[in-house]
Amino acid sequence: MADSPLIFDRVLLRARRRRATALGPATFLLDRVADDLADRLAAVLRRFDQALDLGTPGNQVRTVLARLGSVGGIVAMDAVLEGKGATARFVIADEEALPFGDAVFDLVVSALSLQFVNDLPGALVQIRRALKPDSLFVAALIGGETLPELRQAFAAAESEIEGGVSPRVAPFADLRDLGALLQRAGFALPVTDVDRLTVRYDSVFALMHDLRRMGATNALVDRRRAPLKRATLMRMVQIYAERFADADGRLRATFEIVWLSGWAPHPSQQQPLRPGSAKTRLAEALGTREISAGEKAGR
Repeated sequence: MADSPLIFDRVLLRARRRRATALGPATFLLDRVADDLADRLAAVLRRFDQALDLGTPGNQVRTVLARLGSVGGIVAMDAVLEGKGATARFVIADEEALPFGDAVFDLVVSALSLQFVNDLPGALVQIRRALKPDSLFVAALIGGETLPELRQAFAAAESEIEGGVSPRVAPFADLRDLGALLQRAGFALPVTDVDRLTVRYDSVFALMHDLRRMGATNALVDRRRAPLKRATLMRMVQIYAERFADADGRLRATFEIVWLSGWAPHPSQQQPLRPGSAKTRLAEALGTREISAGEKAGR
């Protein structure tokens, strides 16, 4: 933890989430993730007696967990007091330092939270340790291909007006990196997939208002502290409209949601075969002739 680079200002993130709650949060991404999570868990023929909702900003996930007949008790862990409901017990803590012992939960889920963790590999190791053997972890994170339109428009405007570019949209991990992190953390049967959503807005300002209502505005440690120049902002708005408007004038904004799942290891789980242990040659399975090394294939 101490050696991990500080990418996100976690104190500022919590302040931004409190502001989003006061503004009235924009929940369309959380609603989509919660519905998808319910479908994913419904397909797992397993009883989860003790579940943890880790860091999800809002009560959407624990609401769907409470409706599933396969989920028993629910613990919600978060660093911000918001969206409390009667469906879970609450623990106030940070995703970077889980306050649980080993082998406590049958299920850990998290929605649109772990992308802001500075030490994601360390957090995944802590999650795996908190799971009982042969128990499930499922999470949805904002992916690296989120808001490319806003990134490009800001970069072009700043380069043109100010002669340089500052970090304004978080550098989220991509699908391949996250799959490798699951394996490094010791999860068995890791799976990753992606869901991309295009949302249309009347203006860039409407998009930026939604980002504030998600608590998702710039919280990078290396963000520029000086106020955004009006000339840069207006040029960004113009570039965005020029490059990313549909025929009706509405603007596209792309959100990428990356899904992760893995199981805490257990001897009963399916294991990969040892190299060289196959009993059937690939050529036999395909109904073709095997060509030895150095032999040229006939035409």
